[in-house]
Amino acid sequence: MSALFPTYKRKQIQLKKGNGSYVYDQDNKKYLDFTSGIAVTSLGHCHPEVVAALQKQSDCIWHTSNLFEIQQQEQLALTLVKHTQLDLAFFCNSGAEANEAAIKLAKKFTKKNKIITFNDSFHGRTFGSMSATGQQKIKEGYGPLVSTFIHLPWNDIEQLKKQADNDTAAIMMEVIQGEGGIKIADLDFYKEVQEICEKNDILLVIDEVQTGIGRTGKRYAYEHFGLDPDIITLAKGLGNGFPIGAILGKRKLAEAFGPGSHGTTFGGNPLACAVSQSVLNIIFHDEFLNEVERKGKNFKEQLEKHLIKFPSVKEIRGEGLLIGIECENAGELIINLEKKGLLTVPAGEHVIRLLPPLNVTDEELSLALNTIQRAFNNKYETVT
Repeated sequence: MSALFPTYKRKQIQLKKGNGSYVYDQDNKKYLDFTSGIAVTSLGHCHPEVVAALQKQSDCIWHTSNLFEIQQQEQLALTLVKHTQLDLAFFCNSGAEANEAAIKLAKKFTKKNKIITFNDSFHGRTFGSMSATGQQKIKEGYGPLVSTFIHLPWNDIEQLKKQADNDTAAIMMEVIQGEGGIKIADLDFYKEVQEICEKNDILLVIDEVQTGIGRTGKRYAYEHFGLDPDIITLAKGLGNGFPIGAILGKRKLAEAFGPGSHGTTFGGNPLACAVSQSVLNIIFHDEFLNEVERKGKNFKEQLEKHLIKFPSVKEIRGEGLLIGIECENAGELIINLEKKGLLTVPAGEHVIRLLPPLNVTDEELSLALNTIQRAFNNKYETVT
């Protein structure tokens, strides 16, 4: 009997070793990993430059606490805000913590309480981030949550216009809903959200925990939609598997986050920052990002070409290397893919989510495409 709380429905697989886009289980079975630890290992497993950065820093100092200056934090913050209209960073340990910090900062700066989020969103499992999340299944059994969140239909600008007012501290959203099913709104929706924020003096908070750090072919996904956020939140791909989260914000917000207003014991320690800097040194180059965009576009087009014949496939959507296949029996297909050596992860009830490493090769994408075709062929008769 396990000594662990049963909080996860685990597969009967132990992944013992990883190298690049591949992982190996306890029986040494090889899998092409298109989960990337749920959008985390964006440079694949055991990337030599990331491993070297960790080893080098581990021989110097691991932890000091934020009572001391940490040069690695300063360097990482500068790298993150470069090429943005954002100015300042705060480091923590996870996406949920980043979203908690963003919620606190928005309320403290505006001195307003109401925050608008959207149905099917996911922002974390702490009490504040869970309250912000627009999925009831996440909240069941926990009693009254933070009551100042308003959840609205995604991509419904009229409902947003009705609810956004001078008492609203922030509109908080994922520009591409990840856990909710890889859902992208209409371009006009994003434009109107920006205008509503500016008109009503509302902060725009963008959750980039899953979409940030190159996942969509841009440094941050909001760049695709011409948005000007006041705060963005980051984690997942920021550390390639080493725990780290962050918020980035505009300089005007500094007055609300002075000494003693917020904090963390482990956030931004030298180990995490050194690893994260090595990740950004690779991903935050136009050539690398252009390749992510190219590979994602080609892969999505090939999926559409080869899967459209299956009547169960409703839509293939996404940006960069964040791609969802909406179809019937997604859960069964995910199991079938696993048996064939391709690891994927669901997004909502009916979407197969594909999250390959950002440095995945064209050959590995072709192998994945072939495996997906075979899984669908096994499950469904094609339209003739």
